[in-house]
Amino acid sequence: MGNTTSCCVSSSPKHRRNNHSRLEPYRAEPELSREDTGCNLQHISDRENLDDLPMEYNPSDHPRASTIFLSKSQTDVPANNKRVREKRKSLYINHVSMISTPQSHHQGPVRRKYSSCSTIFLDDSTVSQPNLKYTIKCVALAIYYHIKNREVDGRMLLDIFDEKLHPLSKPEVPPDYDKHDPEQKQIYRFVRTLFSAAQLTAECAIVTLVYLERLLTYAEIDICPANWKRIVLGAILLASKVWDDQAVWNVDYCQILKDITVEDMNELERQFLELLQFNINVPSSVYAKYYFDLRSLAEANNLSFPLEPLSKDKAHKLEAISRLCDDQYKDIRKAAKKRSVSADNLAVVRWAPAIIS
Repeated sequence: MGNTTSCCVSSSPKHRRNNHSRLEPYRAEPELSREDTGCNLQHISDRENLDDLPMEYNPSDHPRASTIFLSKSQTDVPANNKRVREKRKSLYINHVSMISTPQSHHQGPVRRKYSSCSTIFLDDSTVSQPNLKYTIKCVALAIYYHIKNREVDGRMLLDIFDEKLHPLSKPEVPPDYDKHDPEQKQIYRFVRTLFSAAQLTAECAIVTLVYLERLLTYAEIDICPANWKRIVLGAILLASKVWDDQAVWNVDYCQILKDITVEDMNELERQFLELLQFNINVPSSVYAKYYFDLRSLAEANNLSFPLEPLSKDKAHKLEAISRLCDDQYKDIRKAAKKRSVSADNLAVVRWAPAIIS
């Protein structure tokens, strides 16, 4: 009823009256193709066939493609940094570190905690509920390796991400702002400030990294000291709107970053979406791949997640979840069992209970 061209206003499409009040037969108009109408946008279903995607160029789309940040973290580095990394790796493998205790001012070896028959140590980070603090640390470390091991010749630098043209603060950007790589702590403080002020979740941090690598792949640009802040800001802005139910408005980021305008945030979001070709879909398999690759990055850089002993309450909770899953798959196990097995095919389906957290 709200349409202006309702049946009460317009004439019948099958019969039209001419000046002599004669009925004119209806002539079907030829159907216009998508090229004629100008609607050449790719449907989302055309992009969901993962087997047609080149794995080496689409790590943020293909679940079996290796992530860019993990490959960049494994590239060759100078001798000094290589010795530091080998030292960290040896400390991680031997599970021995030297720390100073508050009781005594001398250093002594403290071995890593291992699970035993009486005590089980678990970290509170899972793929469904990652640890917020350590996930942000891992994402900051991944961005650090992106900047540090970028291509030497350099790629195109888009104006929308250039901090010289679009500063995030009133103090003037120094002339050599694009010459010095930021430290990991600086990246972590920037990301942590945004996540703390906007009250974002750890899952949003993982999606932020997915969008960041998708932008670098689609737009064929590199993240560098001149544009890393605005690229990270755009990825966080988009991830918070896609992932969280109660998204943060663009004006809210203007209250966090006092010197940025709403018009700048809107333009940043618009161009970020256009460079992503409006592909904001993150499959669960891609999300899980980024989560476990971030854990691998943390282990390789001696950034271990905190371990806590398994309490009785958490043990009962895990047991209840395991029992619930066991009941759900009970019918499937019964259907898989056979009364008799041929001698030619002795393969039997075996099921083992598992604890899912």
